[in-house]
Amino acid sequence: MDTASIVTEIRALLVEHYVFPEVAAELDAVLHKRNTEGAYASADTAEELGRLVTADLQSVNGDRHLRLKHHTDVIPDGDDAAAIQEMTREAKLSLNGVPRLRALDGGVAHLELAPLLFPVEVSGGAVAAALTLVAGAEALILDLRENRGGDPATVALVCGYLLDEPTHLNTMYFRDGETYSQSWSPAHVPGERFGGTKPIYVLTSPRTFSGAEELAYDLQQLGRATVVGERTGGGAHPRRGFRVHPHLEATVPTGRAINPVSGTNWELVGVGPDIEVPAEDALDRALHEALAR
Repeated sequence: MDTASIVTEIRALLVEHYVFPEVAAELDAVLHKRNTEGAYASADTAEELGRLVTADLQSVNGDRHLRLKHHTDVIPDGDDAAAIQEMTREAKLSLNGVPRLRALDGGVAHLELAPLLFPVEVSGGAVAAALTLVAGAEALILDLRENRGGDPATVALVCGYLLDEPTHLNTMYFRDGETYSQSWSPAHVPGERFGGTKPIYVLTSPRTFSGAEELAYDLQQLGRATVVGERTGGGAHPRRGFRVHPHLEATVPTGRAINPVSGTNWELVGVGPDIEVPAEDALDRALHEALAR
């Protein structure tokens, strides 16, 4: 394994793509120094190299989307190929990201979305079916405690069922081309809406991350949902994945989120709960709040 060449390639990707050019320059210097000192030459496996480089990548600003990620399976060629391969496998094992839907006491629905908010082309049918089924509930508990993130388009689709009209949810700034892209909830959704007035409780934990955090944050900032549980992981930057070795993917954030209500995002700080309880108690607390209301 040519560790020096791998690190050199990662440095080039940072300088070209990382959303914060000034941080990219700092990280480039860190990796160059560590590489020159032979800090990575001792890595016996690709997995060990991934751990060492990830620690250095996150040493400047703590960006948890910035990683050298090890994959057990061989990564196909192409940008984001590793993520697509992993998501395809996980989608099959999780009913396309809708592993649990059940009726609780008092007409309250409990819907878990996990482990990811898969792309609409993968999970749209399952998400639409689940949200149509809960449309008649008196209150909704949306469980994101085990959700690691996903596609902003799926976030918008979910919000479409929980709002009555098209609503500006988020804006993404991308370094490449200096462009901005707005995300809105759709005007029309398949099936029936839960609607924009009945109570929603979103369950969170420290494992709630990235796109799942956006869903919680968007609904919270709009005043549409009560967040119950623990502060989330704090990752707000969209990323691209680059194959730098048959088993190593460099994930580089290329943009940042800008919420239209707060003017900022949840990077590093996470989404703070409105009702703070241990994550394992969040469902019971949310049900209590829903029944009391």
